[in-house]
Amino acid sequence: MDQKVRLSKRMSELGLCSRREADELIAKGLVRVNGEIVDQLGSKVLPSDQIELNKQAKSKLAKKASLILNKPVGYTSHSTAKDHPTVLDLIQKSNQDDLDNAFSFKIKEGLAPVGRLDIESQGLILLSQDGRVAKAVIGEQVEMEKEYLVRFEGQLNGEKLKRLSSGQMQIEGRRLKRCKVEQINPEQLRIVLVEGMKRQIRKMMENVDLRVTGLKRVRIGPVRLGPLPEGKWRYLTGEEVEALLKNKPARPPRSQVRRR
Repeated sequence: MDQKVRLSKRMSELGLCSRREADELIAKGLVRVNGEIVDQLGSKVLPSDQIELNKQAKSKLAKKASLILNKPVGYTSHSTAKDHPTVLDLIQKSNQDDLDNAFSFKIKEGLAPVGRLDIESQGLILLSQDGRVAKAVIGEQVEMEKEYLVRFEGQLNGEKLKRLSSGQMQIEGRRLKRCKVEQINPEQLRIVLVEGMKRQIRKMMENVDLRVTGLKRVRIGPVRLGPLPEGKWRYLTGEEVEALLKNKPARPPRSQVRRR
């Protein structure tokens, strides 16, 4: 027999929004279950129940901002390291790359990094006010590709390449998933992961006696860093957000294409 679950949890599972956003929408009477408005927090539903957001709820979620930032080395993804600036410090009008889109100081309200990029690494990091985006990228059971360019020191051979990509490597007692590893030149690799263990690439490289000297993330799922200058940010386009939610390819913005 199907067991009932909290409506907010079910909405999150369906990718409609985050649990926090679900509670806000439910309390405002913007959610229907089997055609009936449900506005009581803690309400429960069956997995087979039909859940709908009304137009106001959809409009409210669509207005939530999502950004892409080219993070420089020296910035932390989160505010746990008080001695260093964070990526949120870079979200200023002076660093905005797509000046055709209006800047609002309210953009930083509820804005949070989607995933991590350690202080020594650079490149693409997403920030969003939208719980759907966070869930699509870093939610449980999600296997969205993250692509990195990795510079290294040490002797690389075919056996080490095989170990890096095979899915047989263990780090801190955890077996890693298979990944894609391609040698670009004698000092650089392209690595594509589908998981996000803390400092995973650095630990993988140490495991085969290689030392990372530079690490840059250039893609998360369908979103590519492209020619976005270091330290700059821009809004994700509506198409890019939808592509993230569906994990499907997206065309880069025209402004990014012109620079190629």
